[in-house]
Amino acid sequence: MQTPNIEYLDHPADVKFRVHGRTIEEAFEYAARAMFGVMIDPDVTTIEPIRTIDIDLSADDCKDLLYDFLSELLYLFEVEEIVFGRFDVEQIEQVEGGYHLRAHVSGEPIDRGRHRFEVGVKAVTFHDMVIERMDEGYAVQVLVDT
Repeated sequence: MQTPNIEYLDHPADVKFRVHGRTIEEAFEYAARAMFGVMIDPDVTTIEPIRTIDIDLSADDCKDLLYDFLSELLYLFEVEEIVFGRFDVEQIEQVEGGYHLRAHVSGEPIDRGRHRFEVGVKAVTFHDMVIERMDEGYAVQVLVDT
């Protein structure tokens, strides 16, 4: 799933991607899309927004927040068996002592007859993680363990 906002980078063992968003919230949304784009083939699957889950997270810094957000999505995928197709990061704000994120993610229960899985993502990592403010918005880079 290569889009103008998502770029998959070469890595010898795992999957690395870089995304761009006009806002930090949009960059986090594209990071979630990129991670699910690794796990499931979006070209053959339309994911219906049957179930919406609210996510409310706090972390010491923005990298921790990104790690926690993507890890929460991976946890919900593995434990609740939900595949997500819609990511709405409502707000990321700097609060006293750290950062806070509010988001809504929507998807549907995994259906192995309809959903074609590509690569298994084991974990989100901090290795090579970058969150960068640029003139045109934000760039985020993530490496996921596969």
